[in-house]
Amino acid sequence: MRKIGEKLRTLRTRQKLTSRALGEILGVGNGHIIRIENGTKRPSIDLVAKIAQFFNVSTDQLIFDERELDDES
Repeated sequence: MRKIGEKLRTLRTRQKLTSRALGEILGVGNGHIIRIENGTKRPSIDLVAKIAQFFNVSTDQLIFDERELDDES
């Protein structure tokens, strides 16, 4: 089971995106992305929706620890 920040980092690195590039895509700063990935900040519902849409995953997969991402390495 993994937290949303760990899942976000996995999705971001699979796409070979930097935190800065992802932040620009999602309309937030790279520090915001880093804090989410490190678990020191929780994303808003709106940001969770944007992340899910961008990476084509369900919000359930991001939010709930027991919902893992498909094709995890």
